[in-house]
Amino acid sequence: MAAVAEEQRPIRLVVREDDLHRNRLTVFLRLLLAIPHLIWVALWGIAAIVVVFVLWLAILINGKAPTGLHDFVAAYLRYATHLGAYLYLAANPYPGFRGRPGYDVDVEIDPPVRQSRWSALFRLLLALPALALAASLGGGLATGSPGGSWSTTASGDEYTASGGALTAFGVAAVAAFLLWFVCLARGRAARGLRDLVAYAVGYGAQAGGYLFLLTNRYPTSDPALAEPFADLPEHPVRIVVADDLERSRLTVVFRLLLAIPHFVWIALWSIAVFFAALVAWVVALATGRVPSSLHRFLAAYVRYATHLGAFLYLVGRRFPGFTGQAGSYGIDVEIADRERQSRWKTLFRLFLAIPALILSSALGSVLLVLAVLGWFYALATGRMPEGLRNLGAACLRYSAQTYAYFLLLTDRYPYAAPVLRPRAEPTDLSPAPAGDTL
Repeated sequence: MAAVAEEQRPIRLVVREDDLHRNRLTVFLRLLLAIPHLIWVALWGIAAIVVVFVLWLAILINGKAPTGLHDFVAAYLRYATHLGAYLYLAANPYPGFRGRPGYDVDVEIDPPVRQSRWSALFRLLLALPALALAASLGGGLATGSPGGSWSTTASGDEYTASGGALTAFGVAAVAAFLLWFVCLARGRAARGLRDLVAYAVGYGAQAGGYLFLLTNRYPTSDPALAEPFADLPEHPVRIVVADDLERSRLTVVFRLLLAIPHFVWIALWSIAVFFAALVAWVVALATGRVPSSLHRFLAAYVRYATHLGAFLYLVGRRFPGFTGQAGSYGIDVEIADRERQSRWKTLFRLFLAIPALILSSALGSVLLVLAVLGWFYALATGRMPEGLRNLGAACLRYSAQTYAYFLLLTDRYPYAAPVLRPRAEPTDLSPAPAGDTL
């Protein structure tokens, strides 16, 4: 049984049934095992570039790609998708070398149709925004960005801790790095991380298919791409998206300047949060609960920082307030009331939060790319693309969950799947076991 994302699109991500079991030996040696594939994908990629040039000429002349050449490039794109999923631990079986359909993480590609000659003429230029986003997600072997040569290493988000060199390799590589340790320790992949990698690989396939003239349809970054195979379990920290997509061009131009008072305020508030979190840690160790007053104070800080991040990265429309009041902003965070927490998790909270902080940093890089692309788009159209807005909201959700965990608002670990809502209908994919919430 397979979960297929967005059936109406000409390039569709397919994630087949997976029990998440991973053989520790093949996980440990995954990079070495992939060396023959890395050599082959490089050689096939050279041939694909030549064929793509011929496709380009054919579309400029006839308006449609020859079926044989289209199928050759499509097979290469499928193969690169299979390899990316295997290399990043989203899939377990060793992939074949011919790019045939049927792999655990796959793409379905429609036959060639007529394309706009003008779009084909300027395809490389038009694809640059999608390639930049694919590089920050780090899931596109076919587009030459498996590690994120385009990506940035800093997000500017107040929430984001430095992830070091890891953030230069894209979200998929960071998630795979964390998955490697999880699989070695538990013999199975964390569901949230697997779904995040599959989403990144799927977007890379869309970007590659558009760049290589397999389709005239522009890639979508909407987390709906992941909804058919990814789930969003109940969590004490939830994102609420009630904003529209309209953006004032004037406030977009001066967005960074408008946020300066907030930068000063959050810096001052962060000092108080440091001491409040320290007191909350001591009390939680002694009683198993964070005091109600401190819980409300820290929750307001998490909400406020999320509001500010949404405004700064153009995910939200309006100028946010300074108090972090619940329900006061279009991109909001609902935080459940305090509950009893494990003293062991509380004692080692700083160390336990490190993987989530690293992944949050990588997602901060994605937010920065989204903000740059959204800035130009909003200036031109007065709107924020829905796909970029929704992906930004998903990144902010993970950031809010990470810092809610770090600041002792909950001992429930952040969930990495890049979706905003649970699946409407269950699929045959195995649910994540209790505690499998990376």
